[in-house]
Order: sequence, then C-alpha cells, then structure tokens
Amino acid sequence: MAELTTTKLNAESHLLLEQPLLRLPYELSRRNFKSLQRSFEREQNHVLSALKSTANVALSGQPASLTLLSLGNMISRMQGFKRKMQTLQEEEKVLQGNSRKRIQHLKDLYDIPSLADVKYDEWSRIRLNRLLVDYLLRSGYTESARALAKEKGIEALVDLDVFVQCHRIEESLRNGHTAEALAWCQEHKPMMKKTSNNLEFQLRLQQYIELRRDGKLLAARQHAQRYIAPHTISHFAEIHTAAALLAFPPDTQAEPYKSMYSSSRWSDLANLFIKTHHELFSLPPQPLLHIALSAGLSALKTPSCHSAYAGSSSNASSSITTVCPICSTELNELARGLPYAHHTKSYVENDPVVLPNGRIYGRDRLLQMSAQIGLENGEVKDPTTGEIFEGTKVRKVYIT
Repeated sequence: MAELTTTKLNAESHLLLEQPLLRLPYELSRRNFKSLQRSFEREQNHVLSALKSTANVALSGQPASLTLLSLGNMISRMQGFKRKMQTLQEEEKVLQGNSRKRIQHLKDLYDIPSLADVKYDEWSRIRLNRLLVDYLLRSGYTESARALAKEKGIEALVDLDVFVQCHRIEESLRNGHTAEALAWCQEHKPMMKKTSNNLEFQLRLQQYIELRRDGKLLAARQHAQRYIAPHTISHFAEIHTAAALLAFPPDTQAEPYKSMYSSSRWSDLANLFIKTHHELFSLPPQPLLHIALSAGLSALKTPSCHSAYAGSSSNASSSITTVCPICSTELNELARGLPYAHHTKSYVENDPVVLPNGRIYGRDRLLQMSAQIGLENGEVKDPTTGEIFEGTKVRKVYIT
C-alpha cells in the first residue's frame, strides 16, 4: 500500500505548470475574434453609408457611370474584407488545431495510473522538450528552438510565432527603432487599455526625445501636442519634465535630463515591451524551465547549501565532496532565493558531538577521520571547514 501511494500519479499537481499551454491559444483566438468584429462593424457602416449615397445618386438622375463606379468601389472593398476574413479564418483553424492537440496532451496524463508507468516517462519527455523550446525562445535562440520542436514533433505544443514576433520587436527597440513596437501597440490597443499599461506612452516619449536630440524643436513640440499631451492626467510629472527637456541640449549633465538622453532607455523600453507582451498573453515572466527547476530545487534545499563551507566543486575550503544539486555551481545561484525544504524528521549520526565552531557530527566519524590523517593527542578535524580542535573541547549532544 505504501508503494502504491508513493507511485500514484497526481495529475492536478502536474497541471499547475501547464496553464500557459492552453491560455495563450485562447488569448490569440480572442484577439482574432475582436479584430474580426471591429473590421465587420467598420465595413458594415461603410457599406450602408455607400449604398445610401449610391441610391441617392441613382435617384437624382445623374449619369449611370457614377452609380456603377460607386458600386465597383464597394465590391472592391468587400473583396478586400473577404480576403482578410479568410486569413483570420486560416489562423483560427491553426489555433483550434493546436488547442485540440494540447488538450489531448494533457488528457493523456489522466490516463496514466502510476509514476512507474512507461507512458509517464514518454509524457515527461515531451514536457521536458516543451520546456527546453520555451527556454530557447525566451533566450533568443529562435532557430535552435524551431529545429528542436520540429525534430521532436511538438510544433503544435509550443508557441514559436508568438515568441519570434516578440523577439523581433525587442531587437528593433534595442537597435533604436519604435515603428514595430508602436504598430504592435496599435494592434493590441483594446487589450492594453484593460491593463492600464504605459508602453505606448513611453514609446511616444522616446520619439519626442529623439526629435529633441536631433535639434528638431518644432517637430518635437508638435509631436508632444499630438501624442503626449493627452496623457497629462496619468503622467503629469513625466510630461512636465519632458517639456523642460527643450531647454537642455543632449550633452547636458543636469538630471533628470541627462538620464532621458541616455541610450539605456532603449534597453528599458525593450524590457517594458517584453513585460507587457507576457502580461497581455498570460505568459509567466520567467522561463517555464526555471519554474519547474525551482519547484524541485526547493524540495532539496537546506541552509547548508548556501553556507560559506558548503561542499562543491567551486569551494576550495571544503574537504568533502557532495552530490547535492543545490550545491553545484550550475544550480546554486538559481536556488538562492528559494524557500528551504520542509522536513518533518531530522536525521542525526550516532553519538553526536558538537565542535567549538557549532557544527555537529557523529563521534565515530570524527575519530575515524582523525586516525586516517594521522592527528595526535586526541585532536579532531572538522570535515567541512578543515579546522582542527583539541579533543577536550568536543562536547556531547543530548537530543530532547
């Protein structure tokens, strides 16, 4: 019974990490629907107005060529709308197909009875590949991510196009260009209004700064009146500072104007875009691989893992070796901010004693090590720190 309890699969706990898997296709489908709805309403209003105008022209006795021209324009516009609808329909089919495969992938987990089942190993391998692709995409290794997804046959389970677009716009911002980011803001404006995001304002502010940097004072004022002034209520302090920027040249040393001219603002804009993008599509700010690793590392972490004397390959002061993954140089920093594991039982060596430095070991272990390294006069050596103490200073520990 104990073995059955240990190996029983809890599917619900596994799904805690899988929310973005279904949430992103849903958000993309909702965006497409809203885009189609707005286009339909706009075209409907235009066609009704054009029909009314065409009918008035026909009834007024004007040449039939004008009526035919008006009808031709309406037909051309509706054909363009039809092509746009077909494009959105194809995107929707892809999203629905991906959602269907993702739901099936999660459903397969509920059909696995035990952690020892070979099907669980296969399912876990697919998830690991998904996490690796997600990590590669967030790190900018787009081609590597695409190749891995294609090799493992998991294109429908990862969001390549979304991260490719995100990375492209991020790079354009780091290179000092705002056009793509502003186009993205315009496309997602209804969604951004609900989150009270200031990305578009910061982009417009950066355009204003660049105009001032180039000495185009009149263009900068016109830009501010058109794009920045409408945000006076929500960004009064920033707009007040931006207005005074007209009086300071790009080489000024006065703050905060020196910081506004700084090239580091482009990196800040790129980071703000990534943050906005992930919030809009319900993506976690950290790679899913880090989140999965953090859960496992927290279950193993103890206070000694980040001790100055922790045994690891990078710690020369330690006289012992360890196979603890937290103490490894690769994972030690990732686990630094994680909570410690909760242990309901303590494990202590037989006949414990405490050294003058406060560290506790089994007496037999200390005596055996002392004999191996040839210590005399009853001296003992701390196997972790390498300190040597007189045997008379060792005290027995009584556990209550």
